[in-house]
Amino acid sequence: MIPGGRGDVRAAAWPMTTGPRHVVGPTPMGGAGATCCSRRPVRRRWLGGKMAAVSLRLGDLVWGKLGRYPPWPGKIVNPPKDLKKPRGKKCFFVKFFGTEDHAWIKVEQLKPYHAHKEEMIKINKGKRFQQAVDAVEEFLRRAKGKDQTSSHNSSDDKNRRNSSEERSRPNSGDEKRKLSLSEGKVKKNMGEGKKRVSSGSSERGSKSPLKRAQEQSPRKRGRPPKDEKDLTIPESSTVKGMMAGPMAAFKWQPTATEPVKDADPHFHHFLLSQTEKPAVCYQAITKKLKICEEETGSTSIQAADSTAVNGSITPTDKKIGFLGLGLMGSGIVSNLLKMGHTVTVWNRTAEKCDLFIQEGARLGRTPAEVVSTCDITFACVSDPKAAKDLVLGPSGVLQGIRPGKCYVDMSTVDADTVTELAQVIVSRGGRFLEAPVSGNQQLSNDGMLVILAAGDRGLYEDCSSCFQAMGKTSFFLGEVGNAAKMMLIVNMVQGSFMATIAEGLTLAQVTGQSQQTLLDILNQGQLASIFLDQKCQNILQGNFKPDFYLKYIQKDLRLAIALGDAVNHPTPMAAAANEVYKRAKALDQSDNDMSAVYRAYIH
Repeated sequence: MIPGGRGDVRAAAWPMTTGPRHVVGPTPMGGAGATCCSRRPVRRRWLGGKMAAVSLRLGDLVWGKLGRYPPWPGKIVNPPKDLKKPRGKKCFFVKFFGTEDHAWIKVEQLKPYHAHKEEMIKINKGKRFQQAVDAVEEFLRRAKGKDQTSSHNSSDDKNRRNSSEERSRPNSGDEKRKLSLSEGKVKKNMGEGKKRVSSGSSERGSKSPLKRAQEQSPRKRGRPPKDEKDLTIPESSTVKGMMAGPMAAFKWQPTATEPVKDADPHFHHFLLSQTEKPAVCYQAITKKLKICEEETGSTSIQAADSTAVNGSITPTDKKIGFLGLGLMGSGIVSNLLKMGHTVTVWNRTAEKCDLFIQEGARLGRTPAEVVSTCDITFACVSDPKAAKDLVLGPSGVLQGIRPGKCYVDMSTVDADTVTELAQVIVSRGGRFLEAPVSGNQQLSNDGMLVILAAGDRGLYEDCSSCFQAMGKTSFFLGEVGNAAKMMLIVNMVQGSFMATIAEGLTLAQVTGQSQQTLLDILNQGQLASIFLDQKCQNILQGNFKPDFYLKYIQKDLRLAIALGDAVNHPTPMAAAANEVYKRAKALDQSDNDMSAVYRAYIH
């Protein structure tokens, strides 16, 4: 039973708002997504104005809008039984096409699909949006085909029954013999009908093995649960192909009658996809974090999407501190505030705090003061030296630590550094978690970071609402040091790939090939990704505004090489890439984006 029941609910017009440009798809991180497009903030006025009130009910196709993000096509379905309705205004549970995303959407943020299709298509031109619309149209075609098949079968059954009745009417004295023959014919027809049903099932053999197994299970012998029926929305072949990629890891497998095991009881909403979220998806939709044990023994809190503008996350009642407002830290703090967390900030350059004070943050005068007044303090600084100075320096974190205080270091550093910091924090009775993040400034602003955590498992769970606000996926990797190692390996791969991209573009140029054509070819192949497209565009446009500082990726390559040396493992590719970045730094490219490594090849 959906919120608001089956009665009429009035849908109102959407207010004018602003929002990011939005395209749904898998993210470059393999998780959700990650997404397949850039998200550039743009100001946009939504069309429609006042509209006549319409009735919405279960099964309707709609355009759903959340926060400042564009409308997306979906279907009103029954929510899972363990999913509580959010308090406040009436809303419907909507499954979105082209993704595996679900969300509670307020009635005033819904419009009928058919009546507003042309209007929505005019204001949304993205590739993923068009794929979602295509998925709707394919769903409608399939539904129409099923209706026609059902109508045809119903007509055939009626004709067979009428024919059988006529033949079964006794017109002679031997009524028993006639009746017996008639019953035999009916049984024969029933047998044929079963054969036809079996054949029909074979023709519709495109169903997944999971769905066929569910249909053959004892529970399916009776009337199928309505929830499962409504949650099944066919996708176009294009969307299915897209979902088979990185985003496949974030698909929601349990049905409405099979609650997710080990679900975190603190959260009452969930979004299932990614986790485009491209797959990382970039919609702002409610979500519920799912803790699942992997074969590797690590635990991941998975969510398809960021909800940086979604007020449905229940923020922790703990006081949050944040130290370091650089490219990554600024976006993280902004999203924590938007989600309703109480945040106290500190930065070495105090002027950077002003914007967040205006947004509702409190100002801490020193790291020690922030730690002493907050329950959980996060820190995100540039390198091992800065991380140590922040904790061990004058008025540092350690001076504010006392039993029960929690410290979460989100900096990308080496395992030795983070282990040392953990030891001194714990020695004072504090709790420690390392949680470096994979992403860039844009993903930080969008709340789409991937968080790699290790250390105090209880503290990891206490940070759930914070991780929801700042990221799309969070992995727990065990003991302190594991997250640092994994983060360095991830950035080693990314940095080496960036150097290879730059090398390919320069080779194309010197051999008389079009760099744009090379990018077009790569974007049509297996290497296609947000990262590839954005970095190549930076190079082609000569725009190296930092999204991830070149000096930091070179630092990570250096630390990854040292990690390999410590275990006697060769890293020749990373070593070669590191030399190219070092040359770029010598050309004064340190404070530019990592894509500026291209200039090391042309000078």
